[in-house]
Amino acid sequence: MFKKTLFILLCTLFVSSVTAGENGILKKKSMHSVTVTLDRLENILTKKGITVALRWKHSDKANGVGIPMRDTEIMIFGNPKMGSPLMLSNQEMGIDLPLKALAYKDADGQVWLVYNDPAYLKKRHGIADKDKIFTKMAGVLNKLTSKAVGK
Repeated sequence: MFKKTLFILLCTLFVSSVTAGENGILKKKSMHSVTVTLDRLENILTKKGITVALRWKHSDKANGVGIPMRDTEIMIFGNPKMGSPLMLSNQEMGIDLPLKALAYKDADGQVWLVYNDPAYLKKRHGIADKDKIFTKMAGVLNKLTSKAVGK
């Protein structure tokens, strides 16, 4: 019980130290290309039993219709064990589920991985009865995305 309480406390402290913009997006610098960043994330998610539903390469689609765009790709993924209870509190949460991670190369050539802050989603959908799920979601997302963008 102590370990579980400590884990939740540490996740809460860490998540509160990560700054999300007013738009609720968390942003991490990647050491890899856009494709490699999402390949790494997909591999990590799959190993954890999290379903990857779709990868969509915005830049390929834009370039295909003559609109130049730097490398940009999104991945949609989810875990019904975590997301479904949130939707039972507010079905409109489904507009933000499954979760998404976007990797892109900026004008300076730096690759970034961005995703929605679970605390923002909690506030956006007014869900007050699922704090443990949001805390767990935030901790898991932070851990898995950090692995994807790191060495």
